[in-house]
Amino acid sequence: MDGFGLILIILLGVLFVIVATAKFNLHPFLSLLIAAFGIGIFSGMPLPDVVTVVNEGFGGLMGGIGLVIVFGTIIGVILEKSGGALRMAEVVLRLVGEKRPQLAMSAIGGIVSIPVFCDSGYVILSSLKKALANKTSVTVASMAIALSTGLFATHTLVPPTPGPIAAAGNIGAENFLGTVILIGLVVAIPAIIVGYLWAIKAGTNIHIESDEDGKNYDYDEVIKSFGEMPSAVKAFAPIVVPILLIGFSSVITFAGWSGGVFDFFLFLGAPVVALLVGVLIAFTLLPKFDQETLTDWIGIAIKEAAPILLITGAGGAFGSVISSTSIADLIKGIAGNDTAAGALFIFIPFIIAAALKSAQGSSTAAIVITSTLVAPLLPQVGIEGAVPLALIVMSVGAGAMVVSHVNDSYFWVVKEFSGMTITQAYKAQTMATLLQGLTAIVVTSVLWFIFV
Repeated sequence: MDGFGLILIILLGVLFVIVATAKFNLHPFLSLLIAAFGIGIFSGMPLPDVVTVVNEGFGGLMGGIGLVIVFGTIIGVILEKSGGALRMAEVVLRLVGEKRPQLAMSAIGGIVSIPVFCDSGYVILSSLKKALANKTSVTVASMAIALSTGLFATHTLVPPTPGPIAAAGNIGAENFLGTVILIGLVVAIPAIIVGYLWAIKAGTNIHIESDEDGKNYDYDEVIKSFGEMPSAVKAFAPIVVPILLIGFSSVITFAGWSGGVFDFFLFLGAPVVALLVGVLIAFTLLPKFDQETLTDWIGIAIKEAAPILLITGAGGAFGSVISSTSIADLIKGIAGNDTAAGALFIFIPFIIAAALKSAQGSSTAAIVITSTLVAPLLPQVGIEGAVPLALIVMSVGAGAMVVSHVNDSYFWVVKEFSGMTITQAYKAQTMATLLQGLTAIVVTSVLWFIFV
């Protein structure tokens, strides 16, 4: 099948994914797989080919990015369980200073959420947030917004957080992770700043009835309650070293250097090797080597990574089926139009991701599904290479910020651990994520006009 009929089938497949996940709460893994088989069958693809394409799409993506997601998740869990994330927060707080508590919390959130899921990061930093609010006499709401938006920005934009890694894998940018990380930081910083400014503007006017509870949080006592935390070097090393290795590998590739030493660093800079090095370094944070740390903690990480892996693999199958139809020829015809092939394309992933995020709540699912949907389009409109593909990942991540509301688990984490009412959480969290997403797409589009 080709022409309008094929476009209709693919649109129906996309609509099924959205409705099944948002309306009927079907897990994105199943909705993507069912849609993949449906598109393959109804587009007229031979049935044996449908099975082959689905399997190849699922396995191919897992082979490229699966271990990277698992290793990144293991690093995050070890940092969370060992107190490494808290040490990172304490170091940032000392550097930024207690005179700017909201800025300190924004920076802490932005750094901690690179390896740690934003939900977990908010929970483990919640008592620190309340204690610092009490010590500096600022409202808990302003600290809550600063922390939540700092966490949220890097969670959706900066690898090795699983969402951006999965998006890079889906669109074929897994070999450009160094560029994705660099551009992710460039885009995330303005988003964090906007969250900080919103915390100052809106948070100071939100007075939580349980604010009085903050008086029970003595800052020095809270820090002591965490027990013996690892050193700053040990805490930062599992995330800094892999990023440096990936970054240096990108520099070597860009410069065209060759030789035994450079080949060795190219090996170390391969994302799967760099993240494995990060895991091995993270082992130095373990308080002891026993079943709890070596089996239970790693098991927790694998359980957290499993849904992301399955969704990512199903997304790969979905994209593979679409790519195997004659849709590519249709897109090539459309791509001759300067508007379709031009800079306006950067807004398409943003719109799709924003619709999915708002409809079904999960930023990670929105990132994976959106990157899967746009992947087959990119070669046809001439989007290839490190920087353009990295900016597509940013567009997807920006859309996945818009917006966090009642169908998002992170919304409830922020609400419950700050003591806000639903109305207050809408004003604080939902509005902040809207501003962050819009800021991120504006910065992304500016970078697109400058560098692409």
